[in-house]
Amino acid sequence: MIIALAQLNPTVGDLVGNSEKIIHEINLARLQGAELVVFSELTISGYPPRDLVNVEDFVSRCADAIKAIGESHTKDIAVIIGTPLPAETDGHNGIANSLVVYQNNKFLGYYDKRLLPTYDVFDEDRYFTPGSQSTVIPINGLNIGLAICEDLWKGGDAGFSERYNNEPDPVVDLIDNGAQIIIAPSASPFVLGKNHKHLDILSKHAKTHQVPIISVNQIGANDDLIFAGQSAVVDQQGCVCAQAKIFNTDLLLVNTESLVPIQTKQLDDEQIIIEALTLGIHDYVTKCGFTKVCLGLSGGIDSAIVATLAARALDPENVLGVSMPGKFSSDHSKTDAFDLAENLGMDCISMPIESGFKGVCESINPAFQSIDQSTLGETLPDVTQENLQSRIRGTMMMALSNRTGALVLTTGNKSEIAVGYCTLYGDMNGGLAVIADLPKTMVFQVCRYLNKHFSDLGFSKPPIPTNTIEKPPSAELAPNQLDSDSLPDYDILDQIIHRHIEGHQSAQRIIDDTGFDSQVVTRICKLIDRNEYKRQQMAVGLKVTSKAFGPGRRMPIAQRWTR
Repeated sequence: MIIALAQLNPTVGDLVGNSEKIIHEINLARLQGAELVVFSELTISGYPPRDLVNVEDFVSRCADAIKAIGESHTKDIAVIIGTPLPAETDGHNGIANSLVVYQNNKFLGYYDKRLLPTYDVFDEDRYFTPGSQSTVIPINGLNIGLAICEDLWKGGDAGFSERYNNEPDPVVDLIDNGAQIIIAPSASPFVLGKNHKHLDILSKHAKTHQVPIISVNQIGANDDLIFAGQSAVVDQQGCVCAQAKIFNTDLLLVNTESLVPIQTKQLDDEQIIIEALTLGIHDYVTKCGFTKVCLGLSGGIDSAIVATLAARALDPENVLGVSMPGKFSSDHSKTDAFDLAENLGMDCISMPIESGFKGVCESINPAFQSIDQSTLGETLPDVTQENLQSRIRGTMMMALSNRTGALVLTTGNKSEIAVGYCTLYGDMNGGLAVIADLPKTMVFQVCRYLNKHFSDLGFSKPPIPTNTIEKPPSAELAPNQLDSDSLPDYDILDQIIHRHIEGHQSAQRIIDDTGFDSQVVTRICKLIDRNEYKRQQMAVGLKVTSKAFGPGRRMPIAQRWTR
């Protein structure tokens, strides 16, 4: 059978737009000789729809949209499409995460997802009723077994396989019911390194049960989640025989009677991160209805990488950089910002903060004195004075956003956000935290990669000024300030953060395993825990690691647990 894997980028809730994309791919697949076209999990609604499924009429309208497509656009072809559907279990109304199958404008059957992931960013138990039946549907003489995403992964790609130790294996049930091939639509969010795990899982299923497996994954970005695509076909020996594009829409046709193993392409981790964040920026901005973005350019490496990725995602003319020098800004911070903008071909304007800072000081200092508090800058270091400078910059950026309609991008990296080295209502102001899940050490790696491979990545010259990469990181909010004054070396800091956040390790475990200074480790872990209140007020951050600051990490703010 000739099967088309339709790897689409749906927008959550855009039933009309998503329907048009589905119909277009059905028609294109038919023209190319496909007998069956397969779409990803919840294609019609987009994934994840979250609480939209509880909004009145949403699920029924999804079902109506799928019915209209199936009954009017499937002549001479079969289709498998993901959608939420009304479900009834034990007399109670619910919602199922389902696949529907049509051929020749007639309904053939459906399947309800059986294993519902509820961990990290997933909340499917909150929304969906699990299916209980295996579904095998004959299409053109081939018995096709249906599964959805977690039915195959069983948490093994994310370290949660023990959740399903006592659950029936949906794949085994499909084989027992005569499946000759398994088709599994998916909407699996991107995490660096996850694709290798997915291919291993597909290969293991295929070899164990001696059947080919087709996995069709969503691409695009919806809020904090990015989807890489890379839909794949694995033969009964467990060899990868086809793989769709990464971070791009694709229509991949395969003939199940002539599957031939291929060598899968391996991209560098840095390039994968670049492509993921480029897609994340583009989709968040455009799906939210914006056309332009703006961001503060400090001359530092964090704002440089965000500007570079934004220019790549949206084109330079749609990105506005803003230099906001203050009393403690170095000359190179200003020149590096404008050099970056010139390299990228984007505009950069100057909005000095000193007059605004003085005005606020004149207003607030008498009030401080009246309650027996020191005036701003009377003694150094003065965190209040440092934060005020950042908040003036944040206020000015939001005013620029109000005036121009451009979305503000924040530039804080995961290392700084983890330990609270960021200012609420200051540098945290904005609508999208582009590198909030990218540790500082990886920021440096990616920036060097961008400059080294600039031509392959679409730039006419190395975009990031050499001085930006080589100079010591500094917030420049106090005289001669350096990040290293307050934080350990980033190589050490990022290991502590990785172990504490992604590995859930205690301070003592980190000390024992690494030999790092106990006072440093204890202090950093306390800073991570203490600054939860900041992170829960920050902009949406794009997820690229196994544990990001966002919906997948829900720590209490008011708590006294010590680790």
